[in-house]
Amino acid sequence: MLDISRQVSALAERIHAVREAQPRQLVALAGPPGSGKSTLARELKRRLQAQHCEAEVLALDGFHLDNAVLDEMSMRARKGAPETFDAAGFLYLVARLAEGEEVVAPIFDRTRDISVAGAVVVASSCPVVIVEGNYLLFDEHPWRELAEGWDLSAWLEVPKSELRARLVQRWLNFGLSRAAAIRRVESNDLPNAERIISRALPADLTLTLEGA
Repeated sequence: MLDISRQVSALAERIHAVREAQPRQLVALAGPPGSGKSTLARELKRRLQAQHCEAEVLALDGFHLDNAVLDEMSMRARKGAPETFDAAGFLYLVARLAEGEEVVAPIFDRTRDISVAGAVVVASSCPVVIVEGNYLLFDEHPWRELAEGWDLSAWLEVPKSELRARLVQRWLNFGLSRAAAIRRVESNDLPNAERIISRALPADLTLTLEGA
């Protein structure tokens, strides 16, 4: 298992440095699919809580459009592309978070391949909200509007060969054959990743596979 303690430490140090001055911090973890955003978000939350700083994690994946909607759009095969999310709904949620409001948000159940509404609550008293997703630093409309709202942003940089291996393994873990997993990665996941990388906005921190 990859040791991400250096990345977690780098983020936690930046968060603690401004805690007293900011009642709420929005921390964005961005990167292509398979870059480790969910794992890093989970470990960062755990570290902050161990340091007596409450934190919550929200994921962009909760704003996936339903498969029935994607079928109507003829976009099911491209699920995960920026056009397959409720971007407006996500931007509204982030704006409410920035105002310090309590927010109720969906999560994405990858096993069932559906979004589940009202699955996570961020209390108004929560000082750190860790937001993770592919398009948090994405230079296309309307996603680019998010960039100014992050108090701290990090980009997860992973070599393409490693991304491909991780993504294939992800689909193998969900029961696809190796041939089907490779087709899915080559036809959808990697094109999405390349688009995200090519249109990435600057981040406060770039976290590499080897360390922060």
